[in-house]
Amino acid sequence: MKKFPEKTGKEKRFGFSGAERLKSRKSIESIFSEGISVSRYPLRLIYIRTGNPSPGNIQAGVAVPKRNFKSAVSRNRIKRLLRESYRRNKEVLFNNIEGGFAFLFLYLGKEMPEYAQIELGMLKVFKEFIKKINDEEEHA
Repeated sequence: MKKFPEKTGKEKRFGFSGAERLKSRKSIESIFSEGISVSRYPLRLIYIRTGNPSPGNIQAGVAVPKRNFKSAVSRNRIKRLLRESYRRNKEVLFNNIEGGFAFLFLYLGKEMPEYAQIELGMLKVFKEFIKKINDEEEHA
């Protein structure tokens, strides 16, 4: 029987709970109609500010176009990679922004990616998003 190492309480807590997932059809439609986008190949981030200003109130969803990946198995694999990359790197966002947001991550590539590509793209998109938000706040 496999033994897992005991938790000391010092490990980082990663998670992607149901409250953090973007599931509302109305929210998704408003992101596509009113959202602002940031692109860094192979990802595009479309976001809107939500009405709830409490810190850390971020909802995220992922999408992969059927046009580029006909097989549902391929689309689901890419979505899993996107969610995992977001889950492991979301602290970058939480530490650098304030207020509530709804995010939708779109995969723009045409070939099956490796996790390293997705993670690098995710970090680039986060960096560009934070830069854009900071510029908006300075000009407001």
